[in-house]
Amino acid sequence: MDAVVPSVVPQPVAARLSRAAIFLVVTLATGREAEGAVRKLCADLSGLLRAVGFRDLEGGLSCVFGIGSGAWDRLFGAPRPKELHPFREIRGRHHAVATPGDLLFHIRATRMDLCFELATQIMSRLGNRVTTEDEVHGFGYFDDRDLIGFVDGTENPVGEAAAAATIIGAEDPDFAGGSYVIVQKYLHDLAAWNRVPVAEQERIVGREKLSDIELDEAAKPSYAHNVLTNIVENGEQLEILRDNMPFGDIGKGEFGTYFIGYARSPHRIERMLENMFVGLPPGNYDRLLDFSRAVTGTLFFIPSASFLDAVTPEAAPASAATTPEADRPQQAAPRGDGSLDIGSLRKGVSHE
Repeated sequence: MDAVVPSVVPQPVAARLSRAAIFLVVTLATGREAEGAVRKLCADLSGLLRAVGFRDLEGGLSCVFGIGSGAWDRLFGAPRPKELHPFREIRGRHHAVATPGDLLFHIRATRMDLCFELATQIMSRLGNRVTTEDEVHGFGYFDDRDLIGFVDGTENPVGEAAAAATIIGAEDPDFAGGSYVIVQKYLHDLAAWNRVPVAEQERIVGREKLSDIELDEAAKPSYAHNVLTNIVENGEQLEILRDNMPFGDIGKGEFGTYFIGYARSPHRIERMLENMFVGLPPGNYDRLLDFSRAVTGTLFFIPSASFLDAVTPEAAPASAATTPEADRPQQAAPRGDGSLDIGSLRKGVSHE
């Protein structure tokens, strides 16, 4: 990875995978009052995190704060992160929807009460200046399995490899230390999935269900999830870091996976989604999508922690260049389809 300026501290995108998480996506009300409240929160967030986290120093509390394309123009104006844009809808046999979202809070800890307290404090600061578009409470499920029964996140990069996959360097020096994230909420048809024989489930995912061992290359069909999510460009394996979490509401019959993928360029995740939803070649789509549908889709920029700490509440954004397109999800020409627990893009190894 290109070196990041030593004084720039990234947000904790590569924090340890947790047993509890809250994913909170909100939209920003119109007006300078709302913008000022968000800017003040930027500067206060590290203090809030310390105050809540101090109540359990072993709780591993962390929070990653993301900003959408239209909200960036309103809050900060120029310059913009080079690759920040609205989430691009994908249509194919299935549909990856684009949905509203100006701000993302990804809160993680070993305990849900820590996540809940921090989310409560954040929302009390924002008040009626934001509208909640989606709130998901995720939980660890046995040995890091998804509700479909397979281990999720096996091939995530760690350590320096995780930083190299997620943290912007010299390619965008104004925003070194930042990152990008795409989030999607998927609902599973577990009844239909559980009717599929385990051997066929393993072919769809590309791994053995019990052992989590990857299938031999000769045994994996070209539509296997961990084949289509293995991205190579110019001879280089492109990685992302994901922290997917199961969630559910038994009374409503809702069972799902919240996909969250971090990368130093959103192009990496978008290529993966195209392979899954459109297919490689087109039509050879990810068969997991036959059992899971995407009901949200948003893209955010993750500024460095240093950037957030330096924000001043009263400063007006410079020449905001907001356009109607920047404020709403972007719809692309028909290309792909909706999906499930999206795999990370790993060196030489596929993922489920």
